[in-house]
Amino acid sequence: MVTAEMVKNLREKTGAGMMDCKKALAETNGDMAAAEDYLREKGIAKATKKESRIAAEGLANIFTEGNKAVILEVNSETDFVSKNEEFQNMIEEIGKALLKSDAKTLDEAMELPTENDGTIKDLIVAKTAKIGEKLSLRRFEIVTLSDDECLGTYIHMGGRIASLVVLKGANVEVAKDVAMQQAAMRPSYVFVSDVPEEVVNKEKAIQKELAMNEGKPADIAEKMVEGRIQKFFKEICLTEQAFIKDSGISVNTYVKNNGGEIVKAIRYEVGEGMEKRNDDFAAEVMNQVKGN
Repeated sequence: MVTAEMVKNLREKTGAGMMDCKKALAETNGDMAAAEDYLREKGIAKATKKESRIAAEGLANIFTEGNKAVILEVNSETDFVSKNEEFQNMIEEIGKALLKSDAKTLDEAMELPTENDGTIKDLIVAKTAKIGEKLSLRRFEIVTLSDDECLGTYIHMGGRIASLVVLKGANVEVAKDVAMQQAAMRPSYVFVSDVPEEVVNKEKAIQKELAMNEGKPADIAEKMVEGRIQKFFKEICLTEQAFIKDSGISVNTYVKNNGGEIVKAIRYEVGEGMEKRNDDFAAEVMNQVKGN
C-alpha cells in the first residue's frame, strides 16, 4: 500500500511532482528504489522532449584540486535558472567528477560517475526533468600543471565569463592578472601563431584596399599593411594586447618581466557563438500554467 509518507519521502528525494511520485510508487508496488528508477526513466522522456530547445544561457566555472583544474560551461535555457542553487550545485558535482578524470571528449565526460547521481549524463537528465529546462554540458577542458607552472583563474559577471591561465615561472598573482586581462579584453587568440593564415590574409586584403582608397601608391600601401597587421594582432592576441594595468607594455612583456611565459590560456563566455532564445518566455510560462 502506498502511503502519504512514502510519497512525501520520494518527492523530497527526487524533486518530482506529488502525482508523479504517487504513480511511480503504485507502478513499483511501493519499492522506493524502483520508484526512483521509474522517475528517472520518466525524466529521460521529459529531457528528450527538450533536446531541440535552445539552451544558450547558464554558467561557466573553474574547479581546482591539487595540480589539476577544469574549466567548464553548462547551459540552461534562461538566465533565471542559472541563478538557481540546484543548478549551481549540479555544476559543482560535474566539476568534481571531471577533476577526478582524464576525460578528453564530451562523450567520455557524460559517462563519468558523480558522487550521488549516477553518471554526469544521469545527473543532467534528472535535473532537466526537475528544473524543467533543457540543461547541457557544452564544453570543458582539464588542465594538469607541472611543478614549474602556476595557475591564474578569474570568474567575471557571476559566472558569465570564466578565464584560466597557465604560466611557466612567474607566480599566481601574475597569472591572475593575465586571467583578468583575458576576461575583460576578449582576445580571439592567445599567440600570434594561433591566428589562422586565412584570417591574416583577409585582414591584409582589407587594409590594402583601405590604403589604396586613401590614394596611396601600391608600394606604400604594402608597407602600411604590415604596420596595420601588427596593430590587428594587438587587438586580437592576448600576448600582444596592451596590459590593462600598464598600457605601456604588452601582456607578454609583463609576464616576461616577472620571470614567466604564457603556456595556456582559456576563456569561456556563456553562449558565445550559439543561437539565443528570442521567444516570449513569459508567454510560454503562461501557456504552461494554462495547460496549453
